[in-house]
Amino acid sequence: MIKAVLFDMDGTLVPMDQNKFVRAYFKGLSGKLAPYGYEPKALVDAVWKGTDAMVRNDGNRSNSDVFWDSMCGIYGEKARDDVPFFDEFYRTEFCGLKSEVGYNEKAAATVMRIVGGGKAVVLASNPVFPRIAQTTRVGWAGIDSGVFSHITSYENSHYCKPNPKYYEEIASVLGVEPSDCLMVGNDAREDVAAAKAGMKVFLLTDCLINVDGVDIADIPHGDYDALNAYLDGEGL
Repeated sequence: MIKAVLFDMDGTLVPMDQNKFVRAYFKGLSGKLAPYGYEPKALVDAVWKGTDAMVRNDGNRSNSDVFWDSMCGIYGEKARDDVPFFDEFYRTEFCGLKSEVGYNEKAAATVMRIVGGGKAVVLASNPVFPRIAQTTRVGWAGIDSGVFSHITSYENSHYCKPNPKYYEEIASVLGVEPSDCLMVGNDAREDVAAAKAGMKVFLLTDCLINVDGVDIADIPHGDYDALNAYLDGEGL
């Protein structure tokens, strides 16, 4: 029996062109931090390096600690001292990135259907952003962040997709078995990795990412109408 449904964010709860969004994100971030001594190209390279460090996190530290240790390896302790400036970006300019993503009313309706049925829902967006950014992005999907039993962020996570331990950690936080969970996402590598942890997977195809050319024929997949039909079959 499914007790919890995990939702990816980008391309799942909101339609988006990921490359377009990333360009706008870095333009905003580098513009915000430039007055504090961060040359834009070097900052972008540093953030990518920190993101890579989080993806390779072995679980001994939070993703946040791994990221800022990486940044300090480049900028010294100045980076940690400047965290408030980064946080200010997520509270202000980051909100403007809503214009870079689409909206699908069926996403919010499906989440609320599951919540109304008494099941837990989780925002299982790759935890490379702080919580403030994750909750802001949920709002772009027309969903109150308060309906989620758990929201993964770089502060509370010790792994990233596609590491199966990322999914195992979520199940542990919820107090359920991975087999009690359904992962809904649009990435045939990062989200389907939940199956390696023992979770069920539904692959949304509206904004499908399949860089490895994975054969998805045997993976439940389709649009939100197909997802809702799948949920009907699972008694949700």
